[in-house]
Amino acid sequence: MEDMKAVFAANLIRLRTQAGFTQAELAEKIHYSDKSVSKWERAESLPDLQVAQELAQVFGVTVDFLITPHDAWEGKPVRLPYRTDMITTVSVLGVWTLALLVFLVLFWMLNKLFWVVFLVAAPVSLITLLILNSVWGKYKYHPVVVSLLLLGVFVLLYYVLHAYVHLHHPWGLAFLWVPAQTLVALSFCIRKRKKEEK
Repeated sequence: MEDMKAVFAANLIRLRTQAGFTQAELAEKIHYSDKSVSKWERAESLPDLQVAQELAQVFGVTVDFLITPHDAWEGKPVRLPYRTDMITTVSVLGVWTLALLVFLVLFWMLNKLFWVVFLVAAPVSLITLLILNSVWGKYKYHPVVVSLLLLGVFVLLYYVLHAYVHLHHPWGLAFLWVPAQTLVALSFCIRKRKKEEK
């Protein structure tokens, strides 16, 4: 166990300094205290598995990389074999491409414009973005994405109620949207307290 603590400490120090983070900056990224990071770097303790996974995501390496000795560090560490930002971009663009395809096919078959296809694509692409950012551990933009998702759902509901159900005054949705948006904003103000290891 002592050897693993030392290996983890050496790897963490090297990754942190290569990334240009201070202990406090790294602690902020994983919602821990800088005292905890300092303990890990002094090989006094090890983080739990979930925190180790968060650290691995911050540095773009695997958990296995963090606990494996590296006798000869050559420049940058071994990175994950894919670019998460490109996977996210391709996935979101894929949703919009599919929406455009459906729009064109419906126009070709029925000779009618179905703009609702794009109103459906907006929330679907935002849900895709939310899921992928959660998988990659990128929570920074969650409040904005969830707010846009909520707005997209309400715009879609308004359009459907007005165009297909023929309600001429679906403005009551605005009275529901305002408290829903407020609830979303307040829910993201709830933060975990910084944890400290004993």
